[in-house]
Amino acid sequence: MTALPADPRVGRGRVPLPTRLAFPTVDEVSRHFLSDDEPETVHIEVHLPGRPEPRRLREAFHRALLLHSRILVRQAPHRWYRRSYEWELTGTPDVDPVTFAGPGPDALARARARALALCPPLSQSPPVRLEVVAVDGARSVLLLTVHHTALDAPAALRVLATTAALYGGESTAAGRIPSPRGAYDVPQGDGRMRWARPARLAAYTVAARPQRAGTAANGMLLRELPLPQPDPAAPWTVNDRLLVAAALMVGRWNRSHGRSGRPVRITMPVDERSRDLAMPIGNGTRLVEVPVTPQDRSDTELLLARRPDPAAVARLLHTTARRTRVLKSQSRAQLGGGASLLTAPVLPVGVRGALTRGVRRAVAPWTSTLLLSNIGRVPYPLDFGDAGRARAVWFSAPARMPRGLSLAAASTGGRLHLTLRWSHDLLDDAAGAALARLFEECLSLTYGLRSEP
Repeated sequence: MTALPADPRVGRGRVPLPTRLAFPTVDEVSRHFLSDDEPETVHIEVHLPGRPEPRRLREAFHRALLLHSRILVRQAPHRWYRRSYEWELTGTPDVDPVTFAGPGPDALARARARALALCPPLSQSPPVRLEVVAVDGARSVLLLTVHHTALDAPAALRVLATTAALYGGESTAAGRIPSPRGAYDVPQGDGRMRWARPARLAAYTVAARPQRAGTAANGMLLRELPLPQPDPAAPWTVNDRLLVAAALMVGRWNRSHGRSGRPVRITMPVDERSRDLAMPIGNGTRLVEVPVTPQDRSDTELLLARRPDPAAVARLLHTTARRTRVLKSQSRAQLGGGASLLTAPVLPVGVRGALTRGVRRAVAPWTSTLLLSNIGRVPYPLDFGDAGRARAVWFSAPARMPRGLSLAAASTGGRLHLTLRWSHDLLDDAAGAALARLFEECLSLTYGLRSEP
């Protein structure tokens, strides 16, 4: 197998890459489930106070693609009897992924709609699309749409950070390195939840979803909130608050819609990659499921009361913080052992795909309640020189059924940027807006609590 030469400009010990790479587990599972009805897109928005110069930005983005050459891939032609799907590393883009949209009252809304409805094709390198949207005054928005089969939000954000550094005239774009994981005591008393069917958000749609080509299968709302101030004496983090708020949101929503209570389980990506130029580009997170339920069942009524009991909320925060620390500390395959077994290159990829889709249908009732993806404080300045430094960064993850609901969070400039995304088979847009308001209310319940268990 031939190899691409290492990039001599980088000089960071990169090894030559083969021209073809077998799909890793996450990519293969995503590829098995692709559907035109539910595009597998990740969207990232970077809001700037000014407008970048088009030629310089296009040049900076293309240079960033070369520095992160793993993003320059397309799916190789395949037959059902092959042992795996393969990525072809192209070395250069097949198409120019950068476009510029003129100002208009609905230019950003239309760009967001495209991000939810239209995936960049896997047949062309790179499987990403960058739209630069002019908004009110001199401001602009960089809207990056990513095919999730190829890479995730943290990897795509790393490429944007490199673009910003190159646009501003820097030669490198180093970032922070995450702290090593620690070891924690495993909390007791969660066994009864392990095999229980998790709660499913009560569906609420007034009209059937339109089936026109290019119509967004997902709805989405973006919110900017004050960043919760950490309590040095409290064991919980902002991420734990988000988990608890999401669980309260589901419980209160379901109760108001006549749905019986079940334990809330939330899928949470854990990312331990470095954030510098050596960050592996692709799907690099591992998924864990966090049960967000009280240790004492009697707390359930206190949490779902019209005015939830603050002491019960604090106890749930303590319990959730312990569980998340344990889950983060444990070694685990990205999607678990079952996915690794299903994607082992023993049977032809077509057969594995049919098996994987069959397993998914069988285990659908045990799918987690929602996905919460929190990248925390954006670790890059995202300074685009004369166009200014990013004032806000939003991103969203797919909301595929049967889960049908995802919540994404990032913080920039001391503000919390939240994105709620839902399947239109689960909620219509009015119901999605009501759910977003309920989440904000539930998040406020986690503020100002005493840290004693």
